[in-house]
Amino acid sequence: MNLYEAIFSRKSVRKFRMEAVEEDLLAEIGAFYSETPALYPGIETEIGIINNTDGKHPVSGLFKVSAPYYLSIYSEKRDRSLMNAGYLGEQLALFLMTRGLGSCFLGSAHLKKEEMTRGGKELVILLAFGKPAGSLTRRVSEAKREPMSRLCVYKDEPRSWMQDVLEAARLAPSALNTQPWRFVVTENRIHIFSKNRSVETLKKWDEFNFGVMFAHIMIVSEEKWLDLDLIRLENISQKNFRSNQYVLSAVMKNRP
Repeated sequence: MNLYEAIFSRKSVRKFRMEAVEEDLLAEIGAFYSETPALYPGIETEIGIINNTDGKHPVSGLFKVSAPYYLSIYSEKRDRSLMNAGYLGEQLALFLMTRGLGSCFLGSAHLKKEEMTRGGKELVILLAFGKPAGSLTRRVSEAKREPMSRLCVYKDEPRSWMQDVLEAARLAPSALNTQPWRFVVTENRIHIFSKNRSVETLKKWDEFNFGVMFAHIMIVSEEKWLDLDLIRLENISQKNFRSNQYVLSAVMKNRP
């Protein structure tokens, strides 16, 4: 299984066997992170792995999960740093699945005070992971996601590559399964919007959510050999939209 295949069968795992993972596999996680391209390479990030197999290093906070390991993602605080962390975090979660490990994001979890920062970087999120106590996978039909008809507006007939990209984007996980993204399809572009929200706690994680979803888009792009760019188009960013906010566009540079 590769990252692309993992998109269609990964689920959030919240029950784990409190068993150790092989040291070689833990080293693989660090190696994968060091080789994974960021969405915004200029933003400094760092990860750590907390061993909780003895149950003596639990995390605190709402929706906490008891797991044998916690992967911590740190980032310097800059514009789009949460989006960048989501982009990296989802690739790590998918990689764990390819190695037979389940995981789930813990957005409200906290570590000890001295562990909340590292090298001037702040803790963004924890990823609980380990050997699952139950099933590791689910079928696409079991994913609780909005249908494409509610997420997408088609200005033109979607090309085959667009359908692949949109389905992977639709399956992206999001905080509280809010699925804040909306898509507008034109001839060779997918314009991506965020739903406007009035609840601040949901707004906080929308940027991270979009990073997760953009990871799915770019994994599909690599798998399908698409010359795809995620860029912000000024002619759209300057427009006002009542219910949505423009984020980025997926643009095909060479049309298939």
